Amino acid sequence: MPDQDTLDLDFVRSQFPGLSKGWTFFDNAGGSQILKPAVERINTFLYDKNVQIGGSYDVSQAAAKALYEARTAAMHLVNAARPEEIVFGSSTTALLQNLARAMTSQLTPGDEIVVTIADHESNIGPWDKLREAGMIIRTWPLNKDTYALDIADLEPLMSDRTKLVCVTHVSNILGSINPIKEIAAFVHAKGARICIDAVAYAPHRAVDVQAFDVDYYVFSLYKTYGPHYALMYGKYDHLLELDTLYHYFYGKDKVPGKLEPGNPNYELAYSVCGIVDYLCILGEKAGETGSVREKIVAAYGAITRQEDVLVDRLLAYLRARNDCRIVGRSKSRDGTRIPTVSFTFDGRDSAEICKAMDAHHIAIRFGDFHSRRLAEYLDLKENNGMVRVSMVHYNTIEEIDRMTRALDEILGSGAGLASSAA
Repeated sequence: MPDQDTLDLDFVRSQFPGLSKGWTFFDNAGGSQILKPAVERINTFLYDKNVQIGGSYDVSQAAAKALYEARTAAMHLVNAARPEEIVFGSSTTALLQNLARAMTSQLTPGDEIVVTIADHESNIGPWDKLREAGMIIRTWPLNKDTYALDIADLEPLMSDRTKLVCVTHVSNILGSINPIKEIAAFVHAKGARICIDAVAYAPHRAVDVQAFDVDYYVFSLYKTYGPHYALMYGKYDHLLELDTLYHYFYGKDKVPGKLEPGNPNYELAYSVCGIVDYLCILGEKAGETGSVREKIVAAYGAITRQEDVLVDRLLAYLRARNDCRIVGRSKSRDGTRIPTVSFTFDGRDSAEICKAMDAHHIAIRFGDFHSRRLAEYLDLKENNGMVRVSMVHYNTIEEIDRMTRALDEILGSGAGLASSAA
């Protein structure tokens, strides 16, 4: 058995077939590699249960059971109170657009919604569009010195008309974890609800929606080791209040089906079982013998330890260059920075750097990553935006070192090294 403080990386990497194709993937915030157990669950559904639910015959009953198993697995993954609090959808973007539509009857002109400048457009655009219906949208600014969202800056934006605060758990540019439990407590004390985009958080840390006390919580499975699909958690009572997005005979009490028009994609939903199976094995390898949920928490503990080593290695390299601007905190303090790191090099075009990296079979990304408002706010639109290296637990120190050697070659070895690192 491996050291319980470390991941069995040989096992981990064996579970991601895409890692054997000769590429190093450092574009995981754009989409992680998919787990073999997730694909196996998809195939099992398509081969053995590929019918519509709701029928009286055995195969239809098996399909319905599989969908319920998927909701139950997702319940364990996020620590929801019941499977019916899980809503499936095609993407985080679509789920948040659906949520905004489903809140229509709860909002009246003059009601207020707070969004942050630090969010992905998925958690800004649907709410901003409600201006057309008379809602007032306020923007929570980012502290440019600390790269933090300060509650002191949120307080003056809220009033007795504030209905919802929308915030990211982790910015897909900045990489630092926002104190969601603290923010949620503040928002609830003001009488409003909170909606969290967790796309950049869920691959890296154990989600606990009950401990966070969030009202809505959304993330993408294709960035959390699954297929191109997504899920939303909502407190059950809140889901009951939402408008139906399905046929008129799907009443408000038909949760979560009324929020899944046309039905969820059964086979993609079923893949969540494979993700949870994998995390349970990691938890067992970390020494946990308890419940499914306890194994998931242990798995993410091991994942965090591995990723902390990775992000520290990359940040140390970037800090040692005097031509590099790290976008966000330059050090990972107490595990509060996930391994998504954005940066620029003085006078260098980010697109050209990424394209040069392609020749090394190392996948990284450039641009604003659909967080355009944040990129504009931080004056980072020139030279094709930022370079972003986004790692997950299956990445290795050796891969980082190979990438930084390639960066030295692309940028000119030594030309940008700080004297303190000589």
